[in-house]
Amino acid sequence: MSRALLVVALCISFISGVAAQSVPKNLRGKWRVRRILSADTISCWGDREAKRLLGTEIEYTADSFRWEDHLVTHPIVKVTVVKAEQFQKEYSGSGSFVDFGLLGILASQATRVQIDHAPADITGGTVEIPGDDVFIENRNTIVFSVCNVYFEAKREGPQKSRSK
Repeated sequence: MSRALLVVALCISFISGVAAQSVPKNLRGKWRVRRILSADTISCWGDREAKRLLGTEIEYTADSFRWEDHLVTHPIVKVTVVKAEQFQKEYSGSGSFVDFGLLGILASQATRVQIDHAPADITGGTVEIPGDDVFIENRNTIVFSVCNVYFEAKREGPQKSRSK
């Protein structure tokens, strides 16, 4: 009986280890929310809530994600590549329009990193945590939305000074 339990435990450990993905290296580090991006979207936030994010810090490590005092450890991370046309189709509609061009993403595709977490109460209008679903624009810039308001964050620290 104990041998069967050991085999089951090893299988579960192996499966969860394969399914789990760490935060990608090119996202790890500290980021500062610098500006609100122009997009023609319908949002559940007003100016006051959106401006509150400006200047705040987001930090990613291999196995954690933090915005202000909201810390997610050992998150479930999903990394995908999204094409510009796919992004526009998925994020526009019902009175909203947004595309890579409006967000300053000049490439035809971008890496998207989604971090799963328990619902958070940031303003009462959303369960998102700023930075839990980002598009990597380049080595030093990420784009994300909260409540359908788009933000740009810039990398802080030593990696910022590297040339592209």
